Amino acid sequence: MIKKDRLLNTFLSLVKIDSISREEANISNEIKKILESLGAETMNDSAGEKIGANTGNLIARFKGNIKCPPLLLNAHMDTVNPGKGISVVFKDGTFTSDGTTILGADDKSAIAIIIETVRILQENNLEYGHLELVFTICEEIGLLGAKHLDYSLITASYGYTLDATDTEGLVTRAPAANRIEFKIHGKDAHAGAAPEKGINAICLASKAIADLDIGRIDHETTCNIGIIEGGIATNIVPSMVTVKGETRSHDKEKLRKITDEIVSSFKNVVDNYKKSVSDDDLPCLEISIENDFSLTNIPDDTPVVTLVRKAAENLGRNMTSKTSGGGSDANIFFEKGINVGVLGTGMQDMHTVRESVKLDDMVRTVELLLEIIRIHSKDRPR
Repeated sequence: MIKKDRLLNTFLSLVKIDSISREEANISNEIKKILESLGAETMNDSAGEKIGANTGNLIARFKGNIKCPPLLLNAHMDTVNPGKGISVVFKDGTFTSDGTTILGADDKSAIAIIIETVRILQENNLEYGHLELVFTICEEIGLLGAKHLDYSLITASYGYTLDATDTEGLVTRAPAANRIEFKIHGKDAHAGAAPEKGINAICLASKAIADLDIGRIDHETTCNIGIIEGGIATNIVPSMVTVKGETRSHDKEKLRKITDEIVSSFKNVVDNYKKSVSDDDLPCLEISIENDFSLTNIPDDTPVVTLVRKAAENLGRNMTSKTSGGGSDANIFFEKGINVGVLGTGMQDMHTVRESVKLDDMVRTVELLLEIIRIHSKDRPR
């Protein structure tokens, strides 16, 4: 039933449409055109207006031909940079870019898979119930589309996000994350003539960072300092530096603890320096802590897990529940009370110019979705 050449061409057409974060209007319009031709009711919400994007999230509904609980399928429309002017190479069954950009398989392989799945349902008159397809914007810059999605448009209580690598794994556990930003205000001075009159903000930040454990803290907790910005010139003592980092954990208490430890390190460095100088105002510290996303923890006995395991078994495959160190739209759905597991499309080396995906892996995921929908269609309300 699956038309590999059609799937191939759909993917090629999608990745050639530039859609970096906040610039997803063109890809949204193309997806909408395709799905409306298949009979979908489509709409864009107002998320784009709230986060400075040129379109909102795209929601498409298919009523289906039988009554059963609604099922949600999700993918995101945006890509990371370098994601403009993508030139695709297809060789030996594998898609890559020409090496100057990312490929965009993250997450357009998922979009192509969902479109092919719907096409097969339609042209073969297969049984399926109400489907809610949610294509989000700005996933790559903080899950912003999912965070600002109009959830009044969603009726499904469970479903699947297609945004991972492993085609034989379902991500059911993902961490919560905090974003942390520090601004240390020091005092400028001539670095050669009078350095003792200055307070080096970069030096203070460096001491705070040096006291931290960075990287993997334990099997379920990580932290990272990812951005340091400060200074004007090498001959000026820097009066301000901005440091940005994150903490992640599958345990809420560990997340709180590691976040507090990082904050304490910066506070202690600034406070200790203050004790050694007569200026009571400087240095000073600004702290911003933002919960980036909440954790996901879907039990194995819930429908979203049992359904995909049964589908995989019917196809002669294994499907294991997996723990991820990354976040996805599924984290936000879970926070909103919607159990969404994360399925893989086979994409590899995402966010790099070495990104790739095999057509056969995309076909496998279409097969899995079709079997999920077939089994789900039998789950009629009593």
